[in-house]
Amino acid sequence: MPRTPLSSTPGLAGFTLAMASLLALTAAGCGTGADAGVAGDASFVLKVTDPGNAGPLAVGKRDGTFDKALAPLGARVEWVESTPGFSSNLKLFNTGRLDVSGGAYSPVVGALSKDVGVRIIAVADPVGKDRNGILASPASGIRSVPDLVGKRIAVNPAGKGEYITLKALAQAGIPADRVERVPLQQADATSAFATGKVDAWASFNEPYQEAKAKGAVEIATEESIGSVDNTIVAFRTAVLEERPDVAAKYLETLQELTKQQRTDPAAFENVFEKAGPRALSGARLDRALALGAEAAVPRYPTPQDAEDLDSVAGLFFQHRVTLREITSADVFYDLPGKLAQHKASGK
Repeated sequence: MPRTPLSSTPGLAGFTLAMASLLALTAAGCGTGADAGVAGDASFVLKVTDPGNAGPLAVGKRDGTFDKALAPLGARVEWVESTPGFSSNLKLFNTGRLDVSGGAYSPVVGALSKDVGVRIIAVADPVGKDRNGILASPASGIRSVPDLVGKRIAVNPAGKGEYITLKALAQAGIPADRVERVPLQQADATSAFATGKVDAWASFNEPYQEAKAKGAVEIATEESIGSVDNTIVAFRTAVLEERPDVAAKYLETLQELTKQQRTDPAAFENVFEKAGPRALSGARLDRALALGAEAAVPRYPTPQDAEDLDSVAGLFFQHRVTLREITSADVFYDLPGKLAQHKASGK
């Protein structure tokens, strides 16, 4: 079996509509209380992943930016505690306890293959692709991707970790079934890797950096393997169908905050806590500031984005990670088109 459990561990035309046209529609839809209920009457609650201590969402939470933007639409934000990684939060989406989250192509493809109702509305060009990849324990003897043969590697199933692993193996010409993929979400993988229950770990973001800082051996990165598993904004499909105006205003607000982050990245770090376990300092803070200055502003998907997503989905289908073929047409949601229909209907 390519993946085994760890027994000891529990249509694109609409996407190219001009941004100006979309913003005009959004503004027209939220200009008065007559169109969307009494201004400030937050009868619609948008459930968003809690942002932690850094980034545009953290600043927006602290300053009430999203609530101010959504109030004319009769909506507000509720911040939801979640676990690291989009794929580990599918149950929250499936039960309606989470409406929107950042992530990547791979876990959304995985979610749709399991009939979780989520769709991608925006894509951000990748930055910091050297912050995600494959790590090996020093004692494993693994120093390159070919050394993974016969070894156990932790991957978050049908998510970025599994994509990185399959992509790295394909690049090295190694059949995927020669490496044992152990399906673990980030929290469980952290422990399994630290205690030697797996030899390697396909990880991302802060857990990756933490393990690397503690001496793990980096054998591949998203940069080195040519990953196209780009950053995204995904919504629960039911919300997009019911309130595309809220989704569009959320995205517009996120875009503006991201532009501010690029201009003043220091204002987007250590947002709530300047000291303590969540606060960054030294080299970690320097890395975060450099990434913040390069933060990519989310945008509506392009034909190139569709090609990249189809590549990710195709790799999953080829290796039976997904048992039905998913395409970009299944994953991308035409929010500008839906918003125009919403406005025309007078809702």
